[in-house]
Amino acid sequence: MSHLPPIAHTQLPDEPAVSCANCAACCCQLEVILLGDTGVPQRFIGTDAWGGEVMRRLDDGWCAALDRDSMRCSIYAQRPLICREFEMGSAECLDERRGMAGIYR
Repeated sequence: MSHLPPIAHTQLPDEPAVSCANCAACCCQLEVILLGDTGVPQRFIGTDAWGGEVMRRLDDGWCAALDRDSMRCSIYAQRPLICREFEMGSAECLDERRGMAGIYR
């Protein structure tokens, strides 16, 4: 019988780590309410049914600031606070990704 140490078992994650390369911009379909002076260019601001300022979305449902070619934010440095707080790979992010997974099948 051999006295070699056991081979370490590596548990692979259920979901791959989220990165800019596989993000899919799921959060860019969420309604983003703007509070205060956000620095967001006016062309990306809309008004919701209650008169509040929101990030404008185009007819396809995606945020107007989303670059459709790269699927990245075109105003990333000026994005609203709520977008800054929606952390890539967070529980909320992963929930949105799971919800979007059915759309692409």
